[in-house]
Amino acid sequence: MRVFSTSDIANSKDRFRKNLINSLHGFKSANLVGTQNSTGSTNLALFTQVFHLGATPPLVGMIVRPHEVPRHTLENILATHSYTLNHIQEQFFVEAHHTSARWEGSEFEGVGLSAVYSDQVKAPYVAESAVQIGMEYREHQTLKINNTVLVVGEVIEIRVPDGIVAEDGYLDLEAAGTITATGLDGYHTTEALGRLTYAKPTHKPERLV
Repeated sequence: MRVFSTSDIANSKDRFRKNLINSLHGFKSANLVGTQNSTGSTNLALFTQVFHLGATPPLVGMIVRPHEVPRHTLENILATHSYTLNHIQEQFFVEAHHTSARWEGSEFEGVGLSAVYSDQVKAPYVAESAVQIGMEYREHQTLKINNTVLVVGEVIEIRVPDGIVAEDGYLDLEAAGTITATGLDGYHTTEALGRLTYAKPTHKPERLV
């Protein structure tokens, strides 16, 4: 087994360290975050630090890198209080990754993805995405430990294909074609192992499907 000590990590080359640490915690969600500024100019950015915070109310957290340089996604969210989360699929994962480039205009136009709007959300959705989530800004905090910014939003609209929501609310993301990410540049399709019954000390979980 290869072991990395604190000093090994600290003394490693910058790119190696970033790849290693970004891969450590396993597969991550990969979302395109759609925003627009107060004049209607659109922005699209790839985020892999998006996570569940609570179901009642339905809250989602997102980590933004330190606001020491222009962060259009964060600035647009704070200005308009509206943004969207759009799952990435295999058909356009290259275009999704390409949004990370330093575009001068809209990333939608730059990478060839389409913006679409709903009556409930001011920000643009990605038309090509099967799972589209409309968000409304609730609060943000700058984390003292590294100056990253935690943005908390509330889900106000969910748009998904017919047939992927089970009777109990379970969302079949594999059927939707949602992919996942690792590290800074790895993307993966998924294969379901199954759902399990609610865990209790007295019973070994059984397969639901």
